[in-house]
Amino acid sequence: QVQLVESGGGLVQAGGSLGLSCAASGRTFSSYAMGWFRQAPGKEREFVAAISRGGGTTYYADSVKGRFTISRDNAKNTVYLQMNSLKPEDTAVYHCGASTEWNLTTRPRNYAYWGQGTQVTVSS
Repeated sequence: QVQLVESGGGLVQAGGSLGLSCAASGRTFSSYAMGWFRQAPGKEREFVAAISRGGGTTYYADSVKGRFTISRDNAKNTVYLQMNSLKPEDTAVYHCGASTEWNLTTRPRNYAYWGQGTQVTVSS
C-alpha cells in the first residue's frame, strides 16, 4: 500500500504558473506508474498527465500538452506537476494517483491509490 499527499495548490491569475507535488510513503514508490487527474465541481475526474515507473515515458491530455510537465524523483518518493500558462478552465481539485498497470493509463479505475487532492484556482 502507498499513501499519497499532494501540495502546492493555490490561487493564480490566468497566464501564471504553479507547481504541484505529490509525496508518497509506504511500499516502493518506483513500483508505481504515477498520474495526475483533476476534478471540477459537478464534473468527472479527468486525466491530466502520467509518468512511467522510471520517469522515461510521459503522456498528457491534449488540453494541457505544451503547458504542463510531469516529472518524478524516485529518490525522494515524489511526483511533480509543473503548470504554466494557466487558464481559468484549469481550475479544479488536482489529485495524484498510483497505478500498478504496466502501460500508462488515463483511466481513473486503473489507479489503486489516491491522494486527497489540492485545490488550484485560476482567475481570469
